[in-house]
Amino acid sequence: MKLYMFEHCSLCFRVRMIAALKRLHLQEAVVLDDDTETMVALVGKRVIPILVKDDGQAMLESMDMVDHVERRGDPVLTGPQRPEIAAWAEAFVTKTAPLTMPRYPLLGLPEFGTLAALDHYTVRKRKVFGDFVELRADTRRYIGALGPDLEALDRMIESPLALNGTLSVDDIRVLPLLRSVAVVKGLRFPRKVQDYFESMMARIGYQPLPAI
Repeated sequence: MKLYMFEHCSLCFRVRMIAALKRLHLQEAVVLDDDTETMVALVGKRVIPILVKDDGQAMLESMDMVDHVERRGDPVLTGPQRPEIAAWAEAFVTKTAPLTMPRYPLLGLPEFGTLAALDHYTVRKRKVFGDFVELRADTRRYIGALGPDLEALDRMIESPLALNGTLSVDDIRVLPLLRSVAVVKGLRFPRKVQDYFESMMARIGYQPLPAI
């Protein structure tokens, strides 16, 4: 299997995470942000992630990719799911972009490996989220808005090795979001969230992204 991805992409990390939990080899191909041609050639439109299966067919939806990988060999996501976790993740992701989007270009990530790719990202995201310098200047306010959500997650965590005590799809939903927002240097996770984040990242063998 081959995953076309961005290093900063939380949806991509879902697929990387399940492959790591399953101990399955996943070939990773980082696409430059302005390389729309590669995406269109694979699936007819600009979208990331893209998973090309062993049979050469391409998949588009990250959770479909997770399910495809999970069905290979013995399952690992055997625990229960909680609707409140899914609701938490859906709400949390809407609040993180003003913090994460203006920081990703500063991390030296491979999808920004050329000036053209970096400019392409900056122009696209500024149209949606606004000036990056202004967003970073307002970091304290955006961090404050995340506080109640992180405290709510802290109360829901049952184990540092699985949100619900046993690995489940809920872990696939939440860990990539924590990885993304951990790029914010001034952000502090509550204790159980921090323990969960560190334990799960170690379990799958990935280092967090740099914080800035």
